[in-house]
Amino acid sequence: MAEDYDAIFYIEIESGEYLTFSKSQKYKTLNTTTDGKDFFGETLKSLERCVYPDDLEYAKSFYEKETMLKNLEGKRSFSFKYRLVISGEPRYFLFTAMLEKNKQYLIFYEKDIQDELKAEIEQKENQKKTITFGQIAESLASNYDVIYYVDIVNSSYASYVANNIYGELEISRSGEDFFKESYENIPLVVCRQDCEQVRDFIDKDNMISALEIHKDYRLDYRVMRGNRPKYTRMIARKTSDNRHFIIGVEDIDDEVKREKQQLKELKTERELARRDELTGVKNKTAYRELEQSAQGNIENGMDYLNFALVVCDTNNLKLINDTQGHAAGDEYIKASARLLCDIFVHSPVFRVGGDEFVVFLQGSDYSSRHELMDKLRSQVLDNKKMGAGVILASGMSEYKPESDSFVSDIFERADKEMYENKQSLKS
Repeated sequence: MAEDYDAIFYIEIESGEYLTFSKSQKYKTLNTTTDGKDFFGETLKSLERCVYPDDLEYAKSFYEKETMLKNLEGKRSFSFKYRLVISGEPRYFLFTAMLEKNKQYLIFYEKDIQDELKAEIEQKENQKKTITFGQIAESLASNYDVIYYVDIVNSSYASYVANNIYGELEISRSGEDFFKESYENIPLVVCRQDCEQVRDFIDKDNMISALEIHKDYRLDYRVMRGNRPKYTRMIARKTSDNRHFIIGVEDIDDEVKREKQQLKELKTERELARRDELTGVKNKTAYRELEQSAQGNIENGMDYLNFALVVCDTNNLKLINDTQGHAAGDEYIKASARLLCDIFVHSPVFRVGGDEFVVFLQGSDYSSRHELMDKLRSQVLDNKKMGAGVILASGMSEYKPESDSFVSDIFERADKEMYENKQSLKS
């Protein structure tokens, strides 16, 4: 048994006399005796010398004879652990007390478990990382058909094929130069009209520059499947340590078909009921429906659907109505709508009040939201300086998954920023 334990004590309970058995070199550095007359008293004295100070009071609580026997009542053994100082370093030991069958002797074991505890902690950490990686992989697999993990420095990569049904990733292939191989494959798989923009997107320097500014970098393009083009989206991001690109490719052909179908439905009576008669943009009813849809996405945990709201209000409308007439005011409102549609080309514009507009930023407009807002405000300042064109106060706010529970919270932030901009324009 001495092979498995650092020390074994054989103690006569009545007298306290004891013998010690040990082959451990670590235990011998504690300079304890191999036999003695009073195990409990001598042990309490030696604790001051051997036990790590933070554990001393805890260790002392076990070595009164009555306490140890009480802990053994109804049990064959009991264990506890604390740290001993070995060669100047604290190490955890497990201590086990056990009665022999006639209950005249007590057998007491000491075992160094520091390495076991360390290995157990490392195993739990590795399990946690594995679980976390699995969750991330499952999340990615539900969104993408292929994922590339690309070393930014040397361009080597591994690619993973996503099984969207089961939420799993399976490694497909790896290579030495993602960008070189992609350039070679672009003419073979990408629709001819889209090859140039895909080449620009895949350019390593362009990707690095874009991701210095934006959280993600994306492109919608067409690949040839058989004899017909199929819409695809590529999204690039950087890992938190800035050492790798994660590039996801997803099939969005059904999504594009749905969008095209929605455009056709603009001509239906139902869609016309959601159009503002004066400006031709969407009306307040359409905005409320979109707001409800976005709210549903938030409540269902679809926090990967990024969007932002731009709230705008026309300046000087009352003055124009009073001095030039309502026909001129209507033209002013229509010009305001045209300006917003010209700038936010890929996002729906809503007229939600007499002189108030909301833009729902999504897709590429969301990715370029700051540049587009700068463009809008720059145009407004030019109009003000020249004394011609519309003056629109504007404010923007993004959806923040970590804190936003309601679309109305996002609207209120944008509205507050718009009001501040309005005051600035008036001054």
